[in-house]
Parts: sequence; C-alpha cells; structure tokens
Amino acid sequence: MNQPAFDPQARFLDAARPEAIAAPASGIVEVFNYGMGRQGLMPLWVGEGDLPTADNIAQAAHRSLAAGETFYVAQRGHPDFREAVARMMARVYGTPFADGKGVFAPERFFATVGGMHALQLAIRIAAGAGDEAIVLTPAWPNFSGALTISGAKTVEVPLAFAQESRGWRWRLDFDRLRDAVTARTRAIVVNTPSNPTGWTATLEELRAILSLARAHGLWIVADEIYGRFYYAGDRAPSFHDVMAEDDRILFANTLSKNWAMTGWRSGWLEAPPALGQTIENMIQYSTSGVPLFVQRGAIEAFDNGEDFVALQRARAEAGRAALCDTLGGLDRLRFAAPEGSFYMFLSVVGEDDTRKLAFRLVDEAGVGLAPGKAFGAGGEAFLRLCFARDPNDIAEAARRIAAWVKS
Repeated sequence: MNQPAFDPQARFLDAARPEAIAAPASGIVEVFNYGMGRQGLMPLWVGEGDLPTADNIAQAAHRSLAAGETFYVAQRGHPDFREAVARMMARVYGTPFADGKGVFAPERFFATVGGMHALQLAIRIAAGAGDEAIVLTPAWPNFSGALTISGAKTVEVPLAFAQESRGWRWRLDFDRLRDAVTARTRAIVVNTPSNPTGWTATLEELRAILSLARAHGLWIVADEIYGRFYYAGDRAPSFHDVMAEDDRILFANTLSKNWAMTGWRSGWLEAPPALGQTIENMIQYSTSGVPLFVQRGAIEAFDNGEDFVALQRARAEAGRAALCDTLGGLDRLRFAAPEGSFYMFLSVVGEDDTRKLAFRLVDEAGVGLAPGKAFGAGGEAFLRLCFARDPNDIAEAARRIAAWVKS
C-alpha cells in the first residue's frame, strides 16, 4: 500500500499553538495577488488612498532624524505626541481639555505601531481564551483575526440590509445584537463609520449599544478611524458623544486614513488612564514603543494637517457621488450610498460567488474589488470598492463596472 509522502515541515505546524494556526488568511490579499501588475487595471481592493503623505508631515520626521532622535522612547508615547492627540481630539469632538482630568487628557492616549497594534492591545485587554466577543458584520477581517489569535471566539452579528423609502440601507439589528450576549461575552467590537459597508451608527444606536454594554459589564472596542470621512456633517456620531468617563470603552485609531500615512504604521489607543501601566507593559512586550521621528510626523499631522484631511474628504465625496450617479440606475446592482468611510459595498444580482466574481472583474472589466466573503456574515453576496482616489479614476471605474453589468 502506498504511504503518503512525508512532509518534514508539517511537524512545525503540529507543534505550533492552535490559536496561531487558526489565524485566517485574507480573502482580500488573494484577489490582490491575482490582479497585481495587470496593465490598465484599476486597483480598488485595498483600503488605501492614492495620495502620498503631505510634505509638512514628512519634513517633521526628517527634522527629527536630522536632530538625532533615533533612541529608545517612552513606551506610552512621547509626551508631545500624547498632548498633540489630546488637543486634536478636543478640537474635533468639542470636549474641553482639562489638565489631565478631562475626557481628552493626554493620559488617555498611547502611541501604537498603527491601528492594528492598537486593536490588538484593546482585544487583549478585553477578551481572551474562553471568552466571546461580538463583532458587528460585515466587518474588517482583522477584528476576527485579532480575536482568534488572542484565543477568544468571534460571535458575528450581521447588520440588516434592507430597501427603505430612500433606497437600500444598512442598519443595526439591535434585537439580534442583544440576543447574541451570553455569559461568556466580554466585548462588543463596533466599527462606525464601517469598513466595508459605509454604515454609520446614529446617536440613538450608539446609546443603545452602550446601554447594553453597561447592563452586562462589557467592554466596547470602538474603531472610529473613518469618523472624519462622513457625508452628512463635519464628523460622524461617536461614542465620545454619549459616553461617561467610567464607561468601558477602548478606542483603536490610526493616522493611516485621514493623513495618508498607511506606511508609517502610526496610531494610538485611547483607554481609561487606570490602564496606563498595563498598556505600557503590553507595549514593552510587543513593540517596545513607536520611533520618535514617526511620532514627530504624527504631531505635525495632528496640529497642522486639517487642510489635508479636508482635501481627502472632498476627493472621497466626489468619488462617492460619481459611483452613486453612474451605478445607481442599474437594476442588477444593489448598494447603500455610504454614509461614511470611503468604501462602497455592492451586490450584483444573480452573482452568488463573489470570490469568482472578483477574479472575473479583474479579467473582464479591468477593476480590482475585494470579495465580500472576506468581511464575514452578511457580506457574502457583496464586493467592496475603495473610492479614496482621484475622483476621475473612480468615475472611470464606475463606467467600467456599469459597462460590464450591462453586457
């Protein structure tokens, strides 16, 4: 009898921790790899804009390097960084800074290596082995990935997608959320404005989620990184608008989107100051801090980056309009006009396998989109399109998609 071939590498997988092995592969990367380098392809699959970081931000980092700021730095972040993010948050969210005792005191902010690092810290504080955490889906797959490698179980609660008088819309199904809470639930992960749907929670929805968390003693892990990409006001509704100082909310944030700093890997965690030593220890044992020259660039973004944020939002709004205008009249397409973020989540009637559909669109339409299955329950029938690019490019992508649908 033929014996299966011996694989000497398999023993390493057998010896690794199951939560590490369980970390899911990205369905977005699969399509990215398939279409990467195609001549004339419009790559709209990744959540990244096409503008480089503003020069004044880059120059701040250059000055720091020139000044020799290349040594170890405080684990929680340089005091200048923490004060700058507190100033920015107070300016945007309207809560007065109060010398270390207010909602936006520097003690609440911790420099991280991007938003993903902030999210991992928040998850490890809130949930671990044997715990459950609720994730409102469709959602950025990294939420579930971070929970998996921490040993926690992801409980997906899909948003509702329904046609209303003003068109298709995503909304919170609060009854489903409430029913998902069990004795093992430790946290609710909420991303608003949402990647990938563009759903943006109303103040009433935020109050309802917060009330549920209070009633069960749960953490809320809040990802509000697209809060400035909001199309009905200066910023989206936030848990900051409804929370009390003693609420268990951890905010994961990043400079990647607003200030086009994806490659800088610069972000921050906002948390109750009582967790300061815990977070410092966790940073010590994960990254040992964020380079100071990176923090100098971030400080410049916080203090002098508003014009760039406004430019980014205006370009995204123009791209959003081009998509809605061109695709809105097609019977085979269903989508909700994004209330926030810079993503459109669209469904093609009659196309159930969006993984295969994403490959076809690369080949047949010259447009690269991310398959919705990668975003969890409720996303299987959809494709994600990132419109944080030149509005003319987005208009061309919309024309290509429309032509493909009509053909």
